[in-house]
Amino acid sequence: MMTSTEAPLRVLNIVGARPNFMKIAPLMRVFSDPGSGIEPRLLHTGQHYDAAMKAAFFDQLGIPEPDVDLGVGSASHARQTAAIMERFEPELAAWRPDVVLVVGDVNSTIACALVAVKRGVPVVHVEAGLRSYDRAMPEEINRVLTDQIADLLFTTERDALANLEREGIDPARVHFVGNVMIDTLRANLERARPPAETLTAHGLPPRILEGAQGHGLLTLHRPANVDDPEVLVRLMETLAGVAARVPLIFPVHPRTRERIRAAGIESLLQGRGLYATPPLGYLELLGLMRGARLVLTDSGGLQEETTALGVPCVTLRENTERPVTVSEGTNTVVGSDPAAILAAVDEILAGRGKGGRIPELWDGHAAERIRDCLVRHYRP
Repeated sequence: MMTSTEAPLRVLNIVGARPNFMKIAPLMRVFSDPGSGIEPRLLHTGQHYDAAMKAAFFDQLGIPEPDVDLGVGSASHARQTAAIMERFEPELAAWRPDVVLVVGDVNSTIACALVAVKRGVPVVHVEAGLRSYDRAMPEEINRVLTDQIADLLFTTERDALANLEREGIDPARVHFVGNVMIDTLRANLERARPPAETLTAHGLPPRILEGAQGHGLLTLHRPANVDDPEVLVRLMETLAGVAARVPLIFPVHPRTRERIRAAGIESLLQGRGLYATPPLGYLELLGLMRGARLVLTDSGGLQEETTALGVPCVTLRENTERPVTVSEGTNTVVGSDPAAILAAVDEILAGRGKGGRIPELWDGHAAERIRDCLVRHYRP
């Protein structure tokens, strides 16, 4: 890929929060291959970090120990973004990379991109061009701004190019490469933990999986769903009704659990078909999702993963930045309206859920295409 006289491309890869981990894993793997033409370095901002999460994601996915951990931790959007920028700048100056690579749409993404571009270091954005057109979502602001300052933009679906062109971005900077999230899924599918083992590990009876309807998987964490007590209570009561028909396994985000406690509805997590667990590692979640009759979620990543697996997905949001999961995949967007949720579940349990197909280039090789494009562009 490169001659022996060429210096490798120094790529500083940024990871900060749980959604980033599955995206960075295949990139670090292919960048680290001998002869890749790339010298990678991994920086963890610590935006989301605890020992259990590191073990559940870094270790399971084979992500190397970060070269740098900024240890920022949780805070408001403004304080967290500012802290990342302040701590990132000296690391950037010390290592002097050729390129800073950011993934996704979390605060670490925009914070590190801003610092890099202001110091004259090109920014590469993986998962560019996704749009919900909902500016009330902090992630949407992060996506739009990162794309505006990126030198190269790698997209997961063809329609993302149209979004970027509307925002004045030169199509020559945009490359459709596929979805690194699906690289991770395909690489780990046979290692997924059997659902019965996961349930047993968390004190739940494996017989949950043996009903005529199988089991469902539920995740819930978006501020629009959990911060307003009225919305949260309505959603949880509706989901408890769903759980009376098909058992729902519910890995509860710590913030969501706190909101449930504050709303006085903890009793909904105690049986009646809704089975709460702590947050799960990637392989545990993949096993539960792979074997699920349906998934109910407000997670962007799960919308993609269910489409790749052919599992019907009911998205508990008013919009999605991943429209290909709706137009080609298994995803139905229903918002928080009880009637819409129940109607979508009825369709699935009646055997009329969306079958969908796997979108173009979701083939497990997106990271290789990104590597090749980087070397061609910066080491012609």
